Amino acid sequence: MDNWTQTLGAGPLLGIAAVAVALILFLVIKVRLHAFLVLVIVSLLTALATGIPSGAIIETLVDGFGSTLGSVALLIGFGAVLGRLIESSGGAKVIAEKMVAVFGEKRAAFALGLTSLVLGFPIFFDAGLVVMLPIIFAVARRIGGKNLLLYGLSSAAAFSVMHVFVPPHPGPVAASDFFGANLGVVLLVGLIIAFPVWYVSGYLWAKFVNARTPLLVPDLFGTDEDQPAVPPRASTVLAVVALPLVLILLNTGLDALGTAKVVDADAAWVQALRLVGESPVALLITVLVAMLVLGKFRGQDGSALEKLVDSTLGQVASVILITGAGGMFGGVLRASGIGDALASTLDSWGMPVIFAAYVIALALRLAQGSATVALVTTAGLLSPAVMAGGYGAIDTAAITLAAAAGSVFAGHVNDSGFWLVGRLMGMDVKTTLKTWTVQQGIESLVGFAFVLAVYAIF
Repeated sequence: MDNWTQTLGAGPLLGIAAVAVALILFLVIKVRLHAFLVLVIVSLLTALATGIPSGAIIETLVDGFGSTLGSVALLIGFGAVLGRLIESSGGAKVIAEKMVAVFGEKRAAFALGLTSLVLGFPIFFDAGLVVMLPIIFAVARRIGGKNLLLYGLSSAAAFSVMHVFVPPHPGPVAASDFFGANLGVVLLVGLIIAFPVWYVSGYLWAKFVNARTPLLVPDLFGTDEDQPAVPPRASTVLAVVALPLVLILLNTGLDALGTAKVVDADAAWVQALRLVGESPVALLITVLVAMLVLGKFRGQDGSALEKLVDSTLGQVASVILITGAGGMFGGVLRASGIGDALASTLDSWGMPVIFAAYVIALALRLAQGSATVALVTTAGLLSPAVMAGGYGAIDTAAITLAAAAGSVFAGHVNDSGFWLVGRLMGMDVKTTLKTWTVQQGIESLVGFAFVLAVYAIF
């Protein structure tokens, strides 16, 4: 692969990608072939069609699969076990009752989404969603009816908005560096637009689509049956849920302080605390604490906890494999050179920089799936123009966030996050396209509209 050069242009590569996506949808929706098998087969065919050397195809497939699993498998596994412990102990039901009592049934979805916005500041999208899902499911069951999308989609959208637009998440941080943007200004503008973007694309869209596509809450973490007669206190459960968030915030806080030279980033104690705050380690610590507080201390013996963990990991194995295969497909598209060819073509159009940032990131997102790759590629491509343009701090921040808005547009089958959300919420591909893909498109368009307003006014 080091000496291989793609000879196909953007047009043929986009045509191959479009056919590959259509084939995935046909095989999954019409033929009913399992999504994991479909993604592996189409990834292999796409690698052959785009001319990737035969000796490098398997390496490309494995790299795409492994890099995705490396970031999500531990999070899904630990998060699912934590969720099952919270559910089986009766803790999720207790939190659901408390939320309904405090906010009322009509405002519960809004409160969950708002909570997810706050929690989404320090924690990455996938980790935050997995930690919150047992509470989301419990609240949805408590209020009753087929209302999964009202609660699940609203909260998932909140985590997505924070992950896309607000530092310290990696996309906006990397783009800020490329564009020479002031990270503090990017953070301020991102926080200003986060709530209205979520309210329109998350909460209002969830209410709309829930009324037209009612779905039952899946049994990923179990049900309300066979729970102990005396559940844990709400404060205990909240403390367990808050633990990984506190640890992760410790990591991101020390990272920011190290960048600002407030603390010595290379000091042993800083490195040790940052390790504890890495998402997989933070979730592992929380799972061990939950096994004691919600299990061992409440009378469950070791064999019962072992069976609980074993059954939970078995339930999410399919989610993990499908998510990894989605990353494999996206990895093949990136290795084919489609991103570079498409970005070069769009760069030659000569549109205003803020529109170019949005359109290029949007096209790259649709073509190869990864929002982070779309954002970083766009920033690298347009960096010289932005750096030489003499833009002010707010204008540069707006350009950065315009690229971020484009990078989230309409995530579909080449995005591992599409499979993660769909499978965790028990949705088939067609339903995920109608709900999550559309939500991502709305989030992108609304986010860009607010960024343009900031750019025009200030």
